[in-house]
Amino acid sequence: MIAAPIEWVIALRFMREGRMQSALIITGVTVGVAVIVFLTTLIDTLQTSLIDRVLGSQAHIVVRPPEEIARRVPTTAGSGVTARVEPRAQRLRSIDQWENLYPQFSGASGVTAASPLVSGPGFAARGSASKSVVLMGIDPDRYRRIVKLDTDIVAGAYRVGGTDALIGIELAADLGIGVGDKLRVTTAEGGEDVLTVAGIFDVGSRDLNRRWVFVTLRVAQTLLNLPGGVTSIDLVVERIFDAQGIAERLQAQTGLKVESWMQTNAQLLAALRNQTISNSLIRTFVVMIVALGISSVLVVSVVQKQKEIGILRAMGASRQRIMVVFLLQGATFGLAGSVAGAGLGTVLLHVFSTIYRNADGTPIFSPEVSPRVMAVACVTAIVVGLVAAAVPARRAASLDPATAIRHG
Repeated sequence: MIAAPIEWVIALRFMREGRMQSALIITGVTVGVAVIVFLTTLIDTLQTSLIDRVLGSQAHIVVRPPEEIARRVPTTAGSGVTARVEPRAQRLRSIDQWENLYPQFSGASGVTAASPLVSGPGFAARGSASKSVVLMGIDPDRYRRIVKLDTDIVAGAYRVGGTDALIGIELAADLGIGVGDKLRVTTAEGGEDVLTVAGIFDVGSRDLNRRWVFVTLRVAQTLLNLPGGVTSIDLVVERIFDAQGIAERLQAQTGLKVESWMQTNAQLLAALRNQTISNSLIRTFVVMIVALGISSVLVVSVVQKQKEIGILRAMGASRQRIMVVFLLQGATFGLAGSVAGAGLGTVLLHVFSTIYRNADGTPIFSPEVSPRVMAVACVTAIVVGLVAAAVPARRAASLDPATAIRHG
């Protein structure tokens, strides 16, 4: 329905005559839209940053060999022997025929990258200093697509080849070594080798910086006594929240143990979901408050303007036109408040991003507002304005002209 200019003139006149009421409700809509823009952007940005931090140092999906299960030994009937089955100790094992299975994982639907990995415990020593570490045997070109380790190098270079190795910044400090120094590594399987520190990384986790030692696949296979084998295959998927479904499909196809980041970080995922639900509830209550505010102001306006409405009806204005006058007021409140609220929300985000920062001084969240969030907030405010104005508009249109003029 396209309103004629007369409806706009009347609607704006009613709003000007009730300047205080109009200003208060526009302020309420502004605050409501600002809260929606601020909270939505803040929570979305924090969730994205948290997921990036968690997944920045791990694969989306990890494929491992199935766990060894102790089986009950059959006993003859009436032997009276009670079997006690205890879980078997899980030894370091390779994925059977992993080279034949690798194309199936790397080419799976939704998977964008795959990399074989050999990992196992060991000890790193220099002089009298010794630390427990996790050896990570990688193909450097493939692995950089799983974990962007090359961007986390703080000293030296991303070079893994021969006896060149990468260690974390915490381990380097514990052992007192730097780029170019030698590092002796031993394992429980009897492996021993002397490595050269080619680079030092910082992945943002002290625990990982203290434990990870990256070497080539061949070196790790030799040290861990897994000739030609790999302990896992790491995968990255296109859409991170599709990881669980892809993992379940691959596990059913291969019979291997396939875990997604959603399983290994179940508590984080639950926290994110609860946070999203809380945000939705807050936005719902804000929308309800804004709607009630607009509706209450227009109801008061109908009471105050009974005489004017009666005169308009007596002059031939249809019920439809009277309804349009109040619907336009509701839409105008929503539009004015949404524009001001979007600006206020953006200002709040920039202010808070300068106040709250990480330990290294970088902002905790980005103050940039997504155009989608801005558009949704503005459209929501306008729609809420129209819906909230529907009841007062119907009441105004149903007034009897004679009664309205007499009691106005």
